[in-house]
Amino acid sequence: MAACVLGRSGWGRRSMENVSPSLEQMLAGLKSLATTSFGSGAEQKLRPVDSWHPAHCGDIGLEIRRDGTWAQEGVRITRESLVKLFASILRKDEDGETYLITPVEKVRVRVEDAPFLAVRADRVGEGREQTIAFTTNVGDVVVADAAHPIRVVTSAAGEPRPYVLVRGRLEARILRAPFLELAEWSEERDGAMGVWSSDTWFSLGARA
Repeated sequence: MAACVLGRSGWGRRSMENVSPSLEQMLAGLKSLATTSFGSGAEQKLRPVDSWHPAHCGDIGLEIRRDGTWAQEGVRITRESLVKLFASILRKDEDGETYLITPVEKVRVRVEDAPFLAVRADRVGEGREQTIAFTTNVGDVVVADAAHPIRVVTSAAGEPRPYVLVRGRLEARILRAPFLELAEWSEERDGAMGVWSSDTWFSLGARA
């Protein structure tokens, strides 16, 4: 199969639910891969993107905005099923860039903040015995543990900005409502507030 079909497919647009010819090419290839390699109904499943090493096909104007919406060349991609499909083939590489990946194509995705949003938090148990699971805006469920840590950074305005690692180097920004729940479940340790999950301690910041 030839590499970088996207780069040769043209940069114009045609009306197909806000998807350009370039993304149509990637979508068609991915659906073909799902049918031949993963079986029927596999479109929404995660792909083994870490094992794929395709040619870099450049930039086709894809972005994930801070509010979690996807756009290409400023036009929002409105189909939820497409957003979930593209989210399943995201990868963040060692160069710090995020890419949309297929076995033969790799295009850059500009990410304003984090590629995902953690829109919900649920817990089982209490204290050190508790387990906290996050649900993202694209339907991923991730349990906070040593391999999927919670981290909190402080913005220039002094506001906490919490994240949880979803997979690879891809994080979800924890929205205000689930973060407030974390604060309710937190306890003090060594002068800082934090939460336990999967027998791992995560600091949420200094006690106010």
